[in-house]
Formats: sequence, C-alpha cells, structure tokens
Amino acid sequence: MASGKILVAQGGGPTAVINQSLVGVALEARRFAHIGHIYGAHHGVRGIIDEDFADLTQETSHNLELVANTPSSALGSTRDKPDEAYCREIFKVLQAHKIGHFFYIGGNDSSDTVRIVSQQARAANYPLRSIHIPKTIDNDLVGNDHTPGFPSAARFVAQAFAGANLDNAALPGVYVGVVMGRHAGFLTAASALGKKFPDDGPHLIYLPERTFVIAQFLADVKSTYERYGRCVIAVSEGIHDASGTPIAALLAKEMEHDAHGNVQLSGNGALADLLCEEIKSKLKIKRVRGDTFGYLQRSFIGCVSDVDQREAREVGEKAVQFAMWGQHDGSVAIKRTGFYSVDYELLPLDAVAGKTRVMEDEFIAPSGTDVTDAFRMYLRPLLGSGMPDAFRLRHHPVDRVLNK
Repeated sequence: MASGKILVAQGGGPTAVINQSLVGVALEARRFAHIGHIYGAHHGVRGIIDEDFADLTQETSHNLELVANTPSSALGSTRDKPDEAYCREIFKVLQAHKIGHFFYIGGNDSSDTVRIVSQQARAANYPLRSIHIPKTIDNDLVGNDHTPGFPSAARFVAQAFAGANLDNAALPGVYVGVVMGRHAGFLTAASALGKKFPDDGPHLIYLPERTFVIAQFLADVKSTYERYGRCVIAVSEGIHDASGTPIAALLAKEMEHDAHGNVQLSGNGALADLLCEEIKSKLKIKRVRGDTFGYLQRSFIGCVSDVDQREAREVGEKAVQFAMWGQHDGSVAIKRTGFYSVDYELLPLDAVAGKTRVMEDEFIAPSGTDVTDAFRMYLRPLLGSGMPDAFRLRHHPVDRVLNK
C-alpha cells in the first residue's frame, strides 16, 4: 500500500446502525501496526473533494463506542452521485494525502463510486485498496441476504403498524401508512410483522414489485372495510402503474423532482393524502387517515435491532480485514448460514455496483396485497430481541336487559 493512512466516508441516507460500521472500521484498523492515521471524510464524497477530513485516530475508544450506538451518520452524508469526472477528483485527493485504503459505507450509488475510484487507481498504477461497506434501509443491494440498516428500519415499521392497528381497532376507519422504498418493497413488507391476530392490520400491503391499479385498490379497500369494519393499509412510496409511472405523479397536479430528476417520493405526504382523498370521494368512507413515515424510519433512536447493530459492526471490521489481508477490492456482503447465523464475503465491485435488488416472488403472496410465510421467516430473526407484543381483552359478553 502507498502508506499507513486509511480514509472512511459515509454516503446516502443515514440509518440507525451506520455508525457501527464506521466504528468497526476505526477500531479494527487500530489492530494493524502499520496503520498510522484513520481519516474520516465529512459529508461523504463531497468531503473528499473539499478535503474536509477528521482524524479519527485521535478519538478515544470510549467515545467511538458511544457514537457507534447513536443513529444517523456521525461524519455526515451526501446525495452527490459521482460520475467519472467526479471520481477522478476523488482519486486526486486520495493520491495527494497518500491514502492507502479507502472505505465507503453506503448503498448502490456508493458501491458504484468505489468501483470507479478503484478503476482510476488501477489505471494510474496507484496502490489503493478500495472496499465498499453495505448500508441501506431499502435492502436493495444485490448479493446480500440483507443489508445493515434494513433490520432496524423494518423493526420500526413493524412496530409502527402494530400501533396503528391498535389505534384503528379502537376507532375504526381506514388508515394508510406510506413507507420508503422506490423500487424495492422490503421495508413496506415489514409491516406484516406487526400482525398478531388474524384480523389485525395491515390488511392490505402494496409493493413496487407489483403494478398498482387504482380501481382494484379501491375494490380491495371496500371489500376489506365491509369484512372487518375497518382497513389498515401499508403502501410503498414507489407504487406505480403498468407504464412505470409513480402513482403519486398520476394523482398529483404538481410533484417535486430530486437532483437526479426522479419524482420526489420521500419527505412529503402527497401519496398518503392523495390515496385518502380517493377513498373518501369514491367509497364515501368518512373516517380516513393517512401518515407518511418519511425520515422517521431511518434513524429512530431507541428502536434498533441488536442483530442489526452486531452485523453492522462486523461488516466494518471485515472490510478492514479484507483490505489488509486480501489482494482485491470489493464489496462486503452478508450471507445467511443456517437459522440464524451469517458469514461475510467480499464480492467483486462489478457484481454489486449500480444494481438494484427487488423482493423475490417467493416473498410476495399471489394476491399481490400480502407477503408469504417465507418472507416472515426471512425477516423475523433480523428484527432482534425484545419485540413488543400486544394483547386483547377476552370477550365475555353480559346479557342485555333493556335491548333484548
């Protein structure tokens, strides 16, 4: 390697456990005598371009452990999506600071950034080891059984829908909860783990892996409402029609777009409001309420899976080990072995970078509005220990006297 310096950065949306991966890198790197400095870039790749670094070597182990248990990105993050020219600038900074190891914690775009930087280093014959560390609540990285950050967000979604169901049972009506997930429905599907009794919600789950038809949606809601006297619905923000057009864009008169030209699905309540209005106007149901979970599900403190914490730490540690002992750049991947344990592999960057995993067909019920037992078995061990439970009063009716 070029020197005993390493650089770590965090990209994309924060999660409840991304700092476990950061601290895993920092503490594991200290075990190697030739590593003299551990730098952290503020706000991801933007911080690299700006040479805005923090020297993590000077952090105490105690404070690092406290940060590890704190949600969100301790170094800050970025939504910059580097192209070839941007990555060349990143590489120039790495060369100037004599960085020998580059670790980037993030999702699809982050893995692609690592891939391009790795190519730049090889082309320049510069001895840089580049490792991508997985992270995303969407659970959409290929090659992984699951992705750090997803289990904790899924735990939040399951608990939130369990609570929404209790509220809806007490004051019956229709409830619509919109969950993050533009292309992959894993997080929305996690709402099913909030169910305990057969008539619990969510009664209907809509995922981006299936075409959304408004007329069929209204028919589903009407049927469920007539059956139970209420209806709890989980909807992915990425639901779309047969042409791939987001339903939010079809129903709304105006929609914001993000920096990459995508319709802005997160951070606003448009879809929930629009679906609620459709239900009110078309089905004439009076009590209809909608929520958009938005950013709450990403870094909600106090709702973290202990399994997620452990694995997020280990992917950081394994990234350092792969970098120090291996001969290849790559992306760390979680592989399930048995029920329940995991192992870690280093996948080629080309196998992961820029690709998107969606929910497998075996996880989606034939109706398209529920998940299968296979998905429940897949997700349950990831949610961790101490999941709260809900109970009901037993029904012991008293004979009527006046209204027989």
